[in-house]
Amino acid sequence: MASASFATLLAGAAQAATEHGAKKASFPPFDSSTFAGQLFWLAITFGVLYWLMSKIALPRVGAILEERADTISRDLDKASQMQAKAEETAQAYEKALAEARKNAQGIAQASRDAGAKASDARRHAVEAELSAKLGQAETTIAGTKAKAMKNVRGLGSEVAVAIVTKLTGQAPSATEASDAVDQVLARG
Repeated sequence: MASASFATLLAGAAQAATEHGAKKASFPPFDSSTFAGQLFWLAITFGVLYWLMSKIALPRVGAILEERADTISRDLDKASQMQAKAEETAQAYEKALAEARKNAQGIAQASRDAGAKASDARRHAVEAELSAKLGQAETTIAGTKAKAMKNVRGLGSEVAVAIVTKLTGQAPSATEASDAVDQVLARG
């Protein structure tokens, strides 16, 4: 319909130009005798274009803009939901990590306690073993000392007899030498 009105407008302009071409060669849109026709066709063309824009083009553009707004809104909602999920996951991860650290510390403390108990048990066993060995060693030393003391008594009696004999020329009796050694050992 717009192309028909445009063709008619061109035909009218061409006819007016031919008629006025003989009188005066002026630019047709500026010719005052064609203003009424031009205004008429301007109003019709404007009305048709307005109707086409309002009924066909603008609703399509409006639908596209509305669809874009809905898509953006949905995407933002999805993004906020995903962000909330990510935050929940991060919190759960942090909680699990803290619990794992706590468990690790508990396990480490239990290991240290078990190690300390084992070390104490080993130390007590070694101390008991050393005490037993010390007791045996003291018994052995006491037995050896007693034997040595018996030998020292006998040896001391013999030496005393030899010294007294050498000094005095007379040998004392074995009982006297033995009693003298016993007295010296008792003081000692």
